[in-house]
Amino acid sequence: MSADATEQQLREQIVEIGRRMWEREYVAANDGNVSVRLPDGNVLCTPTFVSKGTMTPESLPIVTLEGAVVSQGDGPGPSSEILMHLRCYIEDPSVVAVVHAHPATATAFAIRGEGLHGALMPEVVVVLGDVPLAPFAVPSTQEMPDSVAPFVKGNRACLLEHHGALSWSSVSLEDAYLTMERVEHVAKITAIARGLGGEREIAPADMERMRARFGL
Repeated sequence: MSADATEQQLREQIVEIGRRMWEREYVAANDGNVSVRLPDGNVLCTPTFVSKGTMTPESLPIVTLEGAVVSQGDGPGPSSEILMHLRCYIEDPSVVAVVHAHPATATAFAIRGEGLHGALMPEVVVVLGDVPLAPFAVPSTQEMPDSVAPFVKGNRACLLEHHGALSWSSVSLEDAYLTMERVEHVAKITAIARGLGGEREIAPADMERMRARFGL
């Protein structure tokens, strides 16, 4: 969320990001959720049981941080998985947007029970960092927000065991979505590297030079 973004602009941004997620096959059917904090502190989010490729700005509901529905929009209302998003906002008040999707390669790592770790590329070290694995939680229950809560501070994303991936941002909705893109990209590269014999991390001496350059 940019400081001067209006509610209507944020509605249009969510619809656009939902379309991009659907086109990249990060979601199927009515999977996935997107949310953004509004200037008044409430949360604008995607509706339940709706394809992310066919949403309209008017279909997006608004909820409070406690989960109360402020406005249902002209759709079916918020998904029960909004609780996972709200927990991110509560755990770290600087978070302004959250994206949940099921990108295939990252989800395969989540099914395997493995997060994405290691200094494989400069972009991973500088921009993304580790992507830990949140333990399995039954969807649409309090287990979901509880499972991700420990990972919000100090990370930009996590995998959800047997479920998918979650990303968030203290910068903007666009940044939260781009983090999801990067998670899937790193997962694909990791899988390909393993097919070629295994990952190879950046050498310690080169890591020190990167830390010095980027203040890590």
